Amino acid sequence: MLAGTLILEAIVVLLAVPVVARAGAGLTPASGTYLVGLAVVMVLFTGVQRRPWAIWADIALQAAVIAGFAVHGAIGFIGVLFLVVWLFIAYLRFEVLRRQKRGLLPGQQPPSD
Repeated sequence: MLAGTLILEAIVVLLAVPVVARAGAGLTPASGTYLVGLAVVMVLFTGVQRRPWAIWADIALQAAVIAGFAVHGAIGFIGVLFLVVWLFIAYLRFEVLRRQKRGLLPGQQPPSD
């Protein structure tokens, strides 16, 4: 789920390239490098999603996307939107772990007769 969310976010960031190109100052070499670089980092991060620290790295990556307000407001908005998504994923992950420790998951219940 984490890797899929990162791929989706990378696609959304790359889809913002034409928006940045047509609005404001247009697509400069710096803004183009920033957007493509973000997408590449997101794709590379998909390879480390099994690590326990990966979700925190994904959330920290959102700071770089939110900094995209300097490039175009739409990029910053994408960062804020995906920050909410990542925080929700983190909440769900920790809720499942909490319930697993308490033995409250459906698969941990004894079969009913």
